[in-house]
Amino acid sequence: MNNIRQIIFWSVTVAVAGFLFGFDTAVISGADQPLQKLWQTSDLFHGALVMSAALWGTVIGALTGNIPCERYGRKLTLIAIGVLYLISALGSALAQDPYTFSIMRFIGGVGVGLSSIAVPAYISEIAPANHRGRLVALYQFQIVFGILVAFLSNYLLTEIGGLGWRWMLGLEAIPAFVFLALIVRVPESPRWLLIRKNDETEARRIIQIVNPDSVERTVKEIRHAQREFTQDSIFNKAYSFPIMLAFLVAFFNQVSGINFIIYYAPRVFESAGLDASSALLSSAGIGMVNLVFTMLGLYLIDMFGRKQLLLVGSIGYIVSLSAVAWAFASGAGGATVVFFVFLFIAAHAVGQGAVIWVFIAEIFPNNVRTQGQSIGSGTHWVFAALITLLMPFVLGRFEPATIFAFFAFMMALQLLWVVFIMPETKGRTLESLAEGLSQHAHPSLDEELGSSKS
Repeated sequence: MNNIRQIIFWSVTVAVAGFLFGFDTAVISGADQPLQKLWQTSDLFHGALVMSAALWGTVIGALTGNIPCERYGRKLTLIAIGVLYLISALGSALAQDPYTFSIMRFIGGVGVGLSSIAVPAYISEIAPANHRGRLVALYQFQIVFGILVAFLSNYLLTEIGGLGWRWMLGLEAIPAFVFLALIVRVPESPRWLLIRKNDETEARRIIQIVNPDSVERTVKEIRHAQREFTQDSIFNKAYSFPIMLAFLVAFFNQVSGINFIIYYAPRVFESAGLDASSALLSSAGIGMVNLVFTMLGLYLIDMFGRKQLLLVGSIGYIVSLSAVAWAFASGAGGATVVFFVFLFIAAHAVGQGAVIWVFIAEIFPNNVRTQGQSIGSGTHWVFAALITLLMPFVLGRFEPATIFAFFAFMMALQLLWVVFIMPETKGRTLESLAEGLSQHAHPSLDEELGSSKS
């Protein structure tokens, strides 16, 4: 029991980076329109620089995050993430012009991108196989908790005259400092210690805490996988199938419209007829629905598996997005739009929200895990940035019904991918998943371990 508590403490501590991720992502929605009015920027400039600066930083962080993770380890990378969030929160809150503001938001975005690599990698590498889904999904729980807190704080701070947006953004410095204080207490990933540092003594000590009944087998599995997958370049053809899986799960995540809703929820609700205050309060409701259904997804992910949750989520996406498109087209009213947007958020939280970071962290071998995550996470953030950049322009030229109908069509394509291509990964060790999903020419794990026993 003590070892489970220790693992949970480490996982929750590391996952606080997800809270900062969620807060940083959603807090900008409260500053969206005040900043555009303050600096009198055009729609395209506002979307391209002010609103999406953090997302371009996230793209850079995600695409390059494997480098510090492999060279310096998961723990030092996590400490760097906390520093980036702290600088960004204070700098963006104090910014006096859109350019300084965008630079500070870019820095925070790099932290978000790095965390989408380092946190799932770290938790997946310390978690027992039967608890891995729930523990990695703690990251997503913290993300949506951060989103909820951001929406609530935006609502509460919106009345503080022209300085409200500064308080909204500066508030992030508090959890960033708490994260830095806690992260120094977690150990390094045992898989990184074995593969990159060849420090078997320290790796065994940590594995003894994580899974005391199978230290020898775990070490043998890691060493076997290290010999089996000797190509350290993710672009080797042996890894083509997991690369395809990571790309598509990330691509479909973003073309669902989730970041469009998170970033522009007040605008969407005002387009449906709600006043500014009700739109912000409804945005806070998005955060609450997201949190509740993420908790449900966290509970179910190791019970029903990744594929089943994504199947349910895909159906929920199609129904809710189609209904929102109909509501806008028919003029059904703001309450109808709010209800079906909440249903969309619930479908996302149980499906893609619970699954994406777990799935991408599971499907690659140890030696290229963070490189594979960079591809999946980078895909996620490139499309998130493009959507955020283009949406002020798109909203000015297309009806909301058309936009939501497009997202519904893309989710129909996701449903086909889930049904016919996506594999199930629950309950299997990282090493056995690597063997099953990547091409190799060495003896199987079971054969080698069996021969070593005899």
